[in-house]
Amino acid sequence: MLDLSGAMGNYCGKLFADMGADVILVEPPAGSELRQEPPFIGDVPGVERSLNFAYQNTSKRGIGLDLDTASGQRILREIAATADLVIETFPPGWLEARGLDYASLARLRRQIVVASITPFGQTGPYAQFGATDLVGLATGGLLYMGGYRDTAPTQAHGDQAFKCAAMYGAVAAMLAVTEAELSGHGQHVDVSMQECVTLALENAAQTYDLEGVVRQRPPGDQRFAGYGLFPCKDGYIYLGSRGIGNSPAWSRSLQWFKDEKMPGAERLFGPEWSDLDYLKGIEAREVFADLFIPWARQHSKAWLYSEGQKRLIPLAPVSTPADLVENPQLQARGHFVPFTHPLVAQAARMPGAPYVLSETPWKVRRPAPRLGEHTAEVLAEIGIAPDEVARLFSAGVVA
Repeated sequence: MLDLSGAMGNYCGKLFADMGADVILVEPPAGSELRQEPPFIGDVPGVERSLNFAYQNTSKRGIGLDLDTASGQRILREIAATADLVIETFPPGWLEARGLDYASLARLRRQIVVASITPFGQTGPYAQFGATDLVGLATGGLLYMGGYRDTAPTQAHGDQAFKCAAMYGAVAAMLAVTEAELSGHGQHVDVSMQECVTLALENAAQTYDLEGVVRQRPPGDQRFAGYGLFPCKDGYIYLGSRGIGNSPAWSRSLQWFKDEKMPGAERLFGPEWSDLDYLKGIEAREVFADLFIPWARQHSKAWLYSEGQKRLIPLAPVSTPADLVENPQLQARGHFVPFTHPLVAQAARMPGAPYVLSETPWKVRRPAPRLGEHTAEVLAEIGIAPDEVARLFSAGVVA
């Protein structure tokens, strides 16, 4: 399998590589754009220091290849003639101009699948437009839903539009490869980041279509008394009691506050607390906050979560990255795995796979490749003689 992609598609290739596929990352001689993405090891930029690149390219082999040269194009065709899948993120027409598009590669290997992951797909008036992750979130509609109503739309951290496109790209590519194995015929898979993001809007489009209502970002404060984000001793918790009078969660919450002798808890037992309109009002929200927050600040989110679970109260800790690394459930599942890197003396930890296959387990097979680490190895595999390899290196065709 060949991974010709950049930041929008490297995660797609990682999903295949960590499951055991032989994935060859093809980078330009100067390196992938993702190598310039922070954070960097020791906060020092460098082609081998990007943690983003290191995470998204685990288990791959890597070669440096100049696809703007005739020799580089010839080499890619020779490698592709042995491949089942090519992933790429170039603008529509870029590979075709170099004789490396699906139609050209399919003449060399009928079974090959080419998955093109681009901002807006291969067709349509936006097809030639470039896009960052932020643009993907915005044009897909998800940015409008991010954040709170009284602030500007907020971008989710972690290049979520890129990841969305990469994951859908992996699923679509896997289906196409499976079909190719059955039929002997490959195909071109056209993945649009905009369309992938639009699928994440849940029922927003249907709500507008059926009811004429545009879904809004949630308000930054509580929607009801007893419902929302609250500070505690070591961070925040999200409480979902809702405050609806005879709700089981609300009744259990009141009993909890009474059992724990929360100061002023008796003020929450009046008849007005069964009135939904009252619960939505400023007075009810302020009263609840004045009572609950001082009490919650005396307890950790772990304790509040544990007690909420015991009492069947919907309450969740707002986990920081540090919390997740120490989370007992994730530890028990072995979710975080060792992260090794030639420039890091001691192994760190990174997220593993969110699934467990009993017979073909996921694992990181090697660190992300150094720039051109496997170039000579891959060229030898397709029969290029050592003296020709040396000439290609000296000419800058490969790195």
